[in-house]
Amino acid sequence: MKRVVVGLSGGVDSSVAAHLLKEQGYEVIGLFMKNWHDDSVTISNECPWLEDSNDALLVAEKLGIPFQTVDLSEQYKEKIVDYMFNEYEQGRTPNPDVLCNREIKFDVFMKIALSLGADYVATGHYCRKGETAIDGKPVYQLLAGKDGNKDQSYFLCQLSQEQLAKSLFPIGELTKPEVREIATRLNLVTAEKKDSQGLCFIGKVRLPEFLQQQLQPKEGVIYEIGADNPIYSQEKPEFDSLEQQLAYESAGISYVPENGKVVGKHPGAHYFTIGQRKGLNVGGTKEALFIIATDVKSNAIYTGQGHNHPGLFRKTLRVQPSEIHWIREDLALKNGETMQVTARIRYRQELQKATLYQFESGLYVSFEDPQSAITEGQFVAWNIGEELVGSGVIS
Repeated sequence: MKRVVVGLSGGVDSSVAAHLLKEQGYEVIGLFMKNWHDDSVTISNECPWLEDSNDALLVAEKLGIPFQTVDLSEQYKEKIVDYMFNEYEQGRTPNPDVLCNREIKFDVFMKIALSLGADYVATGHYCRKGETAIDGKPVYQLLAGKDGNKDQSYFLCQLSQEQLAKSLFPIGELTKPEVREIATRLNLVTAEKKDSQGLCFIGKVRLPEFLQQQLQPKEGVIYEIGADNPIYSQEKPEFDSLEQQLAYESAGISYVPENGKVVGKHPGAHYFTIGQRKGLNVGGTKEALFIIATDVKSNAIYTGQGHNHPGLFRKTLRVQPSEIHWIREDLALKNGETMQVTARIRYRQELQKATLYQFESGLYVSFEDPQSAITEGQFVAWNIGEELVGSGVIS
């Protein structure tokens, strides 16, 4: 009998995942990860992880599976939290959920599971695992979940073949309503529980407040750039090569204060991210102000009115060579090669038609249509059909 360790988070998805595995005849062990206990940073007055671990315990009892809690807060702080602050300080916007899957759930947690004699680790992600053979060896595929509204393959875009080989995603074939229905039928305490928002495993965290407790405020100026600014109608230079053109397109515009007018003050450019419109506290504009660029060196924020402002859109992004990750290593591009894909630059975005161009200087993702708020530090993931084949950090 194969043994599976399920990451029971205290939510409905992982609860139903555990039940389905048991029905499929696996020996199932429930493990709750505790990832936070730093009292010097008050995250919220609620103590969600206690509540969540309690719910996970009740679910395990109901399903009749062994249960234990593992404390991964030290690894979590080092691999996720410290990294996040470092990224924010440099003016980039990290994606803690993608990292948490790569560094914690499918690495630290997986190693614990395997040390318990597990054959697999299972999570409550809405995605599916496929398998194909290349040169007689099994190759694993990360496929979209059946529920179009909840496909979470994006969050697993940094997994490796080794990690996928040992992973199971029991609810990938189901929709969220079907999952809730099963939980209700089983009378699980998590059946009606709302989906958790906030950082992976820290519970109900609001990122801005969390950041403000760690990063020093530094007052700076907010500039507004008009949509009709000549900077947007400049002639494109002549390019000697496609690579040069892609590099130019992916670099975006470098703004200077002279491009705009002062419309307000902010507590620190490192708290803000491109495409953000809440938290600026600037009134009196006809349309909402969106952040089109931040400059942590000069501590300036550049904004534009409305979500169609030309400063929000770019067609091309670059991934540095060291940040290119192929789940399907057999499909990896060689320098000079291209590939037609569909790609997304954030969770829940519709897949967009794009072309990958691989050069020694990095991988360029060039979209058919300009994309809004391409953000440094976030992940771009690319698909062939419903299979997610690779990803990278936007540089």
